[in-house]
Amino acid sequence: MIVPLDEAVRELVHDGDTVALEGFTHLIPVAAGHEIIRQGLRDLTLVRMTPDIVYDQLIGAGCARKLVFSWGGNPGVGSLHRFRDAVTHGRPHPLEIEEHSHAGMVNRYVAGASGLPFAVLRGYSGTDLIAHNANIKTISCPFTGQELAAVPALNPDVTVVHAQRADHEGNVQLWGITGIQKEAVLAAERALVTVEEVVKTLEPVPGQVILPSRVIDAVSPAPGGAAPSYAHGYYERDNAAYKAWDKTGRDRRAFAAWLAGLTGTESSSEPGLEQS
Repeated sequence: MIVPLDEAVRELVHDGDTVALEGFTHLIPVAAGHEIIRQGLRDLTLVRMTPDIVYDQLIGAGCARKLVFSWGGNPGVGSLHRFRDAVTHGRPHPLEIEEHSHAGMVNRYVAGASGLPFAVLRGYSGTDLIAHNANIKTISCPFTGQELAAVPALNPDVTVVHAQRADHEGNVQLWGITGIQKEAVLAAERALVTVEEVVKTLEPVPGQVILPSRVIDAVSPAPGGAAPSYAHGYYERDNAAYKAWDKTGRDRRAFAAWLAGLTGTESSSEPGLEQS
């Protein structure tokens, strides 16, 4: 249950999987994303409500075939340039995108966690997403005839989240802004949680979410594993890192050098590398 991160990723994440790395504002599973890059996983369908720089890195590293999301950007800074490069220029290879609203993504996770085939909501009215997304349908309420939107349940092969603590039995505790992590874990076939620390006892805290060990396949200690996002009660957000990523992600040479540093390989010598 409690295993090193490299071992957990090797066991739980496979080429071609649908993988959700969830966390909103804080507790973003950055260390796990970096391990996915190091292991060279490919053809992943990446899912996340708010993909930020770790998804930019995964896309730029060539891990992703498709992105399912509701908003994407470098929060407080601007665009995700590796994401944009993949969509507009097919570098390092073309990226398929499936865009939803926040409400649509939340309802898809909830349906998946509830064992339902789809979710119904009042969203998407007045938008053009229905015309561009085959996974958004219009249905009529059988009781009132009201026109509603339907979206299929979201059941990732693997969900990865970061949390503050776990005990030795693998029960996980997180608090602060908890986002959709609980539902994303319950909707998944397999679940990996990285944590700041493993403790003997999970002392109660206000607003906590407890994920019992029975719904988790592996817990991996990863102190600082959410950086440069923050972990409530452990460390603050590194705003400078988000600003610095804009320059790194914008320039293909700079990104190649960053990737080489992460993976311990030689920097790319691809000809014609230019700013993008």
